[in-house]
Amino acid sequence: MDERVGGESLLFLTDEQLRKGIEAMFFAYRGFTSDPDRILSEKGYGRAHHRALHFIHRSPKTTVNNLLSILGVTKQSLNRVLRSLIEDGLVESQIGKRDKRERHLVLTEAGAALEQHLSTAQRVRMREAYKAAGPEAVHGFRQVLEAMMDRDMRRHYQRLTDDSGGT
Repeated sequence: MDERVGGESLLFLTDEQLRKGIEAMFFAYRGFTSDPDRILSEKGYGRAHHRALHFIHRSPKTTVNNLLSILGVTKQSLNRVLRSLIEDGLVESQIGKRDKRERHLVLTEAGAALEQHLSTAQRVRMREAYKAAGPEAVHGFRQVLEAMMDRDMRRHYQRLTDDSGGT
């Protein structure tokens, strides 16, 4: 079957082209995470801390269970990360008003400052790449990324993008 996108055949998708795309993603991810990794290592944190800070920032007062669902990690793993972020004064855990068993997570001022520092480093790299690639490539890139998400991840992603006006 000759699938087409925008009138063009997808026959160019050889195993070699796919391998090149996979390798490009690996190296791009290394670049994308290198600046935050450096900042985090200075503080004794890793990527799990960064992801937690990012998604707590994006969804203030999110529950621990929601964060577990977004990150796809074990409760034990997330608890280790949250414990260090709370002890270091970067995150607060607030008891739910309706359900006392729920814990809602918010960044402290220091946590928000660290998250801002980390995300600024990534936005600089992303902005430069977007400028170099141009608007059509940026749109295509997002389409590819969204198509790679499984249903649950796409649902979380849609919720975040819907909450921020589609940005």
